[in-house]
Amino acid sequence: MNNSLVSIQIIPKTKNGEDVIPYVDEAINIIEESGVTYEVHPLETTMEGELSKLFDVIKKMNERMIEMGSKNVISQVKILYQPTGIAMNQLTEKYR
Repeated sequence: MNNSLVSIQIIPKTKNGEDVIPYVDEAINIIEESGVTYEVHPLETTMEGELSKLFDVIKKMNERMIEMGSKNVISQVKILYQPTGIAMNQLTEKYR
């Protein structure tokens, strides 16, 4: 059972102020490859899963930004940890 929802906005410092969209696309690709459930929103992406696995995904995202040439990365993260289980649709179903 998934025990966490984690939203992340990743902000890489790009070389010479180049566009961040290719970096963000790569970060989302890392989430996709991880196999966790996720939703992309305009300002952040929310993932659903086990907290430790989601932290691993965030670590890979940050490391990849550096591999791509970022000098540093800011990751703004929001975490909902609920040991009894949680899913995104539990919080949004009344709006759909």
